[in-house]
Amino acid sequence: MTAWRRVVELSMSEADLAMLASIARSRTESAGRVERARMLLAYREDPSFFAVGRALGVHHQTVQRCVERALAHGPIAALDDLPRPGKEPTITAEAKAWLVSLACRKAKELGYPHELWTTRLLARHAREHGPAEGHACLGKLVQGTVCKILNEQEVKPHKVRYYLERRDPEFKEKMAEVLCVYREVKILKETAAGSKKEPSDAVAIVSYDEKPGIQAIATTAADLPPEPGVHATFARDHEYKRHGTVSLLAGIDLVTGEVHALVKDRHRSREFIEFLKLLDAAYPAHTAIKLILDNHSAHISKETNAWLADQPAGRFEFTFTPKHGSWLNLVEGFFSKLARSVLRHIRVASKQELKDRIMAAMDEFNRHPVVHTWSYKIDQAA
Repeated sequence: MTAWRRVVELSMSEADLAMLASIARSRTESAGRVERARMLLAYREDPSFFAVGRALGVHHQTVQRCVERALAHGPIAALDDLPRPGKEPTITAEAKAWLVSLACRKAKELGYPHELWTTRLLARHAREHGPAEGHACLGKLVQGTVCKILNEQEVKPHKVRYYLERRDPEFKEKMAEVLCVYREVKILKETAAGSKKEPSDAVAIVSYDEKPGIQAIATTAADLPPEPGVHATFARDHEYKRHGTVSLLAGIDLVTGEVHALVKDRHRSREFIEFLKLLDAAYPAHTAIKLILDNHSAHISKETNAWLADQPAGRFEFTFTPKHGSWLNLVEGFFSKLARSVLRHIRVASKQELKDRIMAAMDEFNRHPVVHTWSYKIDQAA
């Protein structure tokens, strides 16, 4: 006589059903979790171990174990393997803590020439010194186990992540001053747009900085152009010749987008004064020229201050960015664009050619000026 089919009632909440449906469709979940989610959903539609097993191509006992595990631990927990007793860990918690604390120190502090640990060096040090520290279980420690222990604590002693310490005690106050200038730019543009007139020439606001160390590099052999079916890119000989470096002194008018620039061999006070003379000639005599710039020595030198003292009152006004606050200066975005679109891969026959090509790029930018806008909200400065 055939036995009655045993039906196990499996109740699941709407949240569980939604989660199971999401996992069953997932392409990133493990195959085991996806298969078990499909078993539970199929069993809810047709509560038969045999029918679900036949539909999914698994043994009916596999379906039964999955359903029973869902009854005991919940539908979501049933998707994962249950913990097994396994072998007792041979490395104690104290030994792991000692190893992690060791990894949080620099290798050079323990007499090694290395600045930071490598996992191989750390494993060797633990094998040699761990037993003497009361951790005999580390006597046969291998590199792979070190990696596992460090990964558990999310410690990566072989890597360095840089951070920037604010060394300017007046950082927020100076940042607010810069943002107030950007707010003034916004008001000038909105006023001009409202009146449908050109912006007033009573004030000009220029974001200024230098880009030093632009290399004049020459090729030693001709570049080979792309050739279909042979090579898709320009081919360039590895060898090159250096012709020195130049410095770009540039400022962007934040209202019109016009770029003012000089290319010089250096960027001392005399070059900066030459740039100020360029601005002086570019704007009417009644225009107040406001510059946003950093605290480079050339900007605050005696030579620069002496030249400014001879200018009409109110002609030039400087707003300095805080120390380590160059990201507040909009001209940095322009320099990034220049580096990516013009200077990247550039090769020249001489330093003069590099200067000419940079100035040609400035002319190209001015033919299609881009008005740079600061999107940082001033009320977020605090």
